[in-house]
Amino acid sequence: MEEQKTNHVSYHPLDSVEEVEEFYQSIKRERLTHKLSASRPYCYWTIETYDKANGIRGGGGLGVLAADMRRVAEQISVPFVLVTPFYPWESHQKMQNMEQIDYHEERHYRDYGFNYVDKVQIKTATGGVELDVIEKQLGSTRFLCITEPNFGELYSGESGSDHRLYQEVSLGFGGYQALKMVGLRPAVIQLNEVATFFAAVARLDELVSSGMDFYEAVVYTRKHTLYTNHTLVQAAEATFRYSQFEQYVFPNIKSVAVKRWLSDKFTNGSIRLSTPTVEIAELRSGVSKLHARVANYRDINGAKIKFKSVTNGIHMRTWVLPEIMEYYHQNGILDRFDLPTSRGFEDAVNKISAEDIRKLKQIGRQRLNDILHRRTDQYGSPIHIPEDAFLFDFKRRFVDYKRPTLPFNDPDRLAKILQDNNAHYILAGRVHMGDANMFGKLMNTLHLIDSHPVLRERVHYLPDYDEELGLGLSLGANSSINTPIVGLEACGTSWMKDIANMGLLISTHDGGVADMPSDNYLTVDGKTEEQETENLYKQMEVAAKTWRYDEELELWIRKELLAYLDICSGTRMMRDYLNYLF
Repeated sequence: MEEQKTNHVSYHPLDSVEEVEEFYQSIKRERLTHKLSASRPYCYWTIETYDKANGIRGGGGLGVLAADMRRVAEQISVPFVLVTPFYPWESHQKMQNMEQIDYHEERHYRDYGFNYVDKVQIKTATGGVELDVIEKQLGSTRFLCITEPNFGELYSGESGSDHRLYQEVSLGFGGYQALKMVGLRPAVIQLNEVATFFAAVARLDELVSSGMDFYEAVVYTRKHTLYTNHTLVQAAEATFRYSQFEQYVFPNIKSVAVKRWLSDKFTNGSIRLSTPTVEIAELRSGVSKLHARVANYRDINGAKIKFKSVTNGIHMRTWVLPEIMEYYHQNGILDRFDLPTSRGFEDAVNKISAEDIRKLKQIGRQRLNDILHRRTDQYGSPIHIPEDAFLFDFKRRFVDYKRPTLPFNDPDRLAKILQDNNAHYILAGRVHMGDANMFGKLMNTLHLIDSHPVLRERVHYLPDYDEELGLGLSLGANSSINTPIVGLEACGTSWMKDIANMGLLISTHDGGVADMPSDNYLTVDGKTEEQETENLYKQMEVAAKTWRYDEELELWIRKELLAYLDICSGTRMMRDYLNYLF
């Protein structure tokens, strides 16, 4: 893909067994029955992957995390299999007459280097469905995907619908069959959210059907299963009816005992998948410290579930400007694992100069403009951000709690900030299909922008948000805005890309940002939305002013990097997972 050529660098896997062992040396290995190996890999199940270079486009942070987990595993030579659907259709958006139009494009796995393996079958009450198994090897890792022409696109159908359940059953039972087909057995299964629950059921069913005592099989499956949760409130989950399980789930389970166990998890004829998921997984992780503390999930007896915090990270060599990564390595800020150096990290960060920051960000701005040249705004026009202009951005999934419209509460105040500081604002993100409320808010915001002469000139909405655009904005924006309602963001990773690329973060104290005290970035707070809006405008003014003064710029960039560079590292995330598992 074009963006891979211009903006990504190679993974540089570790060169020798000794280097791999150096990374593992602090990890205790007695917890799992089986160590990781090529035949017994770390198996990561996810309904969503966001890896455009490999033809799989996700919907948001869940998919970005999955792709980065595999990239990090490849970089540090961890035997790793990512089990995910290959969706034959992809949704896209474009603007026409100030209205957003959805359209779809077909994708074929052979165009992205996948190889056909064979077919597996999942059963329904009325027959069976054949799924193609495809794979792609990348270093110590591989994609193992299931697909079929009618599989649809990511999150097609309503939450809790028959088609959504069909997709999840196909991924779990079909993906587990695929794993066996290629001769692999999982050392550990990581379930990336509850949509992957059926992978653990497939494993449990295989153990019991092969003659293992049911309770022994449950213990074994629990010991080797990690459930990673990304949402804060169980009540927000979809529910499925017992009749849907009779149609799509139970026909794929051989063991009567497993069917009975699963049937007992229904209440009044319906089930939320998190209920059996937290029971089948002994290991449970939340994706930030705050999330692990406040996630409100209950088991079938009503007891609150405890989660271990493993804060998300990013694959630095994908998301950080190569010139910045080179700077970090040459100046003793990051080691070869892309972790903060064990000695001299603080001293090295405190030597970063404003001249270095501006020079590197200027390169990032050029990369951003290269990407923007291929994009159009709400008017169908290409965008070019002048090199001497200050750039704010908002680049996140468009949902209410992330509040993409917050800066537009006072259009005149926003316009004055932009005009006084020679600043532009890029608004980029995707509204989930079917979210009529958020779609309406987006359209109202675009018409507000159009009605204001300053905003019309300086605020640019970019439809069809994807990895390429997210990367470009991280590289080229001076300051990013991250203002979720406090208590509703599980982690987020866009802010990590901004900090690692030497941008100024303006944020509420939520998600992974709250892993560290709020004095490490430009904080937005307040008891009411009006107070938060006023505070946001003040911090936007501070950010623009900071960029003009060397000492202030050095102070804030150094402070952000000292606090968060370790948290941003995907290698740190993988290390934390391995420590937890082993």
